[in-house]
Amino acid sequence: MILCIDAGNTQLYGGLFSEGKVVLRFRKVTDMGISSDELGFFLKGVIRENGFDPDEIRRIACCSVVPDLNHALVNSCRRYFKKEPFMLKSGVKTGLKIRYKNPGAVGADRIANAIAAAKRYPNQNMIIADFGTATTFDVLTSEKEYLGGVIVPGMRLSMRALEENTAKLPKVEITTPSRVCGQTTETSIQSGLYYGALGTAREVITRLQREVFSGTESKVIGTGGFSGLFSGAGLFDEILPDLVLEGIYDAQEMNP
Repeated sequence: MILCIDAGNTQLYGGLFSEGKVVLRFRKVTDMGISSDELGFFLKGVIRENGFDPDEIRRIACCSVVPDLNHALVNSCRRYFKKEPFMLKSGVKTGLKIRYKNPGAVGADRIANAIAAAKRYPNQNMIIADFGTATTFDVLTSEKEYLGGVIVPGMRLSMRALEENTAKLPKVEITTPSRVCGQTTETSIQSGLYYGALGTAREVITRLQREVFSGTESKVIGTGGFSGLFSGAGLFDEILPDLVLEGIYDAQEMNP
């Protein structure tokens, strides 16, 4: 089995692969102060409690956008699994042509998404919208050229900005509202978060299609923790929640 881990700013998202398929998914709130022992106990525990044997893991692959977590992540793999983890970072094989001005500055999760998308849909132009802590839009050509994209604050960050920088606006559940016009402060915020994100996404995707692909056909993929909120909005051709894990898995296959 292969253990794949995406260390994000808000959550650590993990997946256990057997014969190329995800058989276990788990999440943990990102804790910048976590020790390698705490992380190792968590990883072994969540695997064991879900009916799998940690000793059967033959490789661990990771991508991280949280440098402060990398030391604990690597050491927990070494100490508790006796494995040197593969880290998806600049310089490893990706199968992509990175056209970013500074390739090393691209987030590893964005590259993982592009790797998986290129494998799933060969010879297609694509826009990948990832709704996480930040919402990112990445452009991938049919020639596997990663061109870059757009980064905007995610829905949770937007909510936190309202909560922390106003005197009376509360924290709310992020959800799909039943109507645009909110009739309470809570539903007004929920509407603003949802339709603000939806409107931003539609505008960005439309402009990317026009600017990069000159209006020709491109596949739009949604992923990330909040992408499911937009499943009925006609925004995506497909929603793939496991895209980042698939990309990490594919990358470690290319880097034996």
